Amino acid sequence: MSLHTVQRWVSRAADTRLDRVVWTDRPPTAHHVHRTDRDVEVRVLTLRQSLRVESDLGEFGAAAIHRAFVAAHAPTIPSVRTIGRILERHGALDVRRRIRRPAPPRGWYLPAVARAEAELDSFDIVEGLALPDGTEVEVLTATALHAHFVGAWPGPPITARDVVTTVTAYWREVGLPTYAQFDNDNRFQGPHQHRDAVGRVIRLCLSLGIIPVFAPPREPGLQNATENFNGRWQQKVWSRFDHATLEDVRERSARFIVACRQRAALQYRVGPARLEFPSTWHLDLQAPLRGRIVFVRRTSEHGMVTLLGHHFTVDPHWCHRLVRCELSLDDACFHFYGLRRAAPDLQPVLGHASYSLPSRRFKE
Repeated sequence: MSLHTVQRWVSRAADTRLDRVVWTDRPPTAHHVHRTDRDVEVRVLTLRQSLRVESDLGEFGAAAIHRAFVAAHAPTIPSVRTIGRILERHGALDVRRRIRRPAPPRGWYLPAVARAEAELDSFDIVEGLALPDGTEVEVLTATALHAHFVGAWPGPPITARDVVTTVTAYWREVGLPTYAQFDNDNRFQGPHQHRDAVGRVIRLCLSLGIIPVFAPPREPGLQNATENFNGRWQQKVWSRFDHATLEDVRERSARFIVACRQRAALQYRVGPARLEFPSTWHLDLQAPLRGRIVFVRRTSEHGMVTLLGHHFTVDPHWCHRLVRCELSLDDACFHFYGLRRAAPDLQPVLGHASYSLPSRRFKE
């Protein structure tokens, strides 16, 4: 039976002993229906017409009609909500209902992900946690967009080296996605105080043929799946139990992740195919960078974006809008695509800009 049915019967039983609960079904309608008198309804409709023509304020809604009843000292004064129901019942409402447009598909800003032809793994770091003894705790989390496959690794304050080690082990276990999405934390992208800085996490992705994607700053929409899981982890693991040590947190978190993966395997279909982790791979941070890096940004009032410390003009007519900036390292060029949630399938090319990363040794 459905969850709604179970909740209805549990609510009916309340705190009563099971042998005293009346389990017989009940009619769906109320036993007594209270209907407003016909004379009051006619008075409401008449006042609406007169206020529409004569009101100095030009207001003739439910609140204005209620004020007119009060001013006339009517013997029966219906409430504002009752007046609203009368107007709705007689089709006397002029307000247009808001059009609810369907949400764009998952990963709509990446066409292959939106078509469920490619998987996207999102990574984030939960900060600001502390044990009773003051030990600071941070959690690296992972969420697969289509397969609903999750991961969480609590530990001391996380560095870029920790991210590389953990993400590499994770991908060895589950396989490689097509895209890996991050926020703009220095540990993911690299130091923002330097131009043309490409961190070790980006180099890890490129060396494995994965396209790193960076969400726009201060816009949680593209990170909703990850933020939702972060909230669940904090509610179901961190806030639910008292943790004396970091090992307690790790043990509880591991059990939670196993349960989440088991439920996902039963409830959700398998996502796009993941590639097998190469057996002979090793990370060379000094290797030449090849592939693509994607930045999703919102343009300024002049239609410009800032990427890797440089300013690029995208389109002076595409102001304060989302744009997907794809850096092709092989072509030494940025490609800019316009993005609109209302039309996710329409992503026009807005322009191109030449750019090449300087050839210099990575400081390990």
